[in-house]
Amino acid sequence: MTAALPERTLSASLRPRSDGDLPAMLDLWVASWRATFPEIDFDARRDWLTRQIASLETDGAVTLCLFADDPPALAGFVIINPNTGWLDQICVGPAHFGEGFGEMLMEAARAASPGVVRLDVNADNARAIRFYERRGFVQVGRGANTLSGRATIMMEWRGSR
Repeated sequence: MTAALPERTLSASLRPRSDGDLPAMLDLWVASWRATFPEIDFDARRDWLTRQIASLETDGAVTLCLFADDPPALAGFVIINPNTGWLDQICVGPAHFGEGFGEMLMEAARAASPGVVRLDVNADNARAIRFYERRGFVQVGRGANTLSGRATIMMEWRGSR
């Protein structure tokens, strides 16, 4: 007979990004992508992400950082434009994969843009596609990543009106 493991209660806080968060965000983003696509040099894309965040925020996007309380550290972040519903980045550190932090970030994105959330996901990232589909996203288009050339799927979630 096996005993059921106690359910883990997530203890985390969400807040808008501050300038001091950027180095930890870049490290987390590289680690997360490295765990997903180890054949791509994401360290080489740090400058791109820095410019991308600045550009997105200039255009009205908000960057929200999620900090785990135990141990205290950045667990993830999401970047969404409430005016357009475009979710450009959602990132959870590999140490927190499968712990519910992605759901917390998705809830924050939906709260910021309650009518619609749109995003692109790499077509060969089955784990991410399942994550979005379980949260009500549907495929609405196809394309290609401008940096890697990998095929992408545009997905969309619509809130109740």
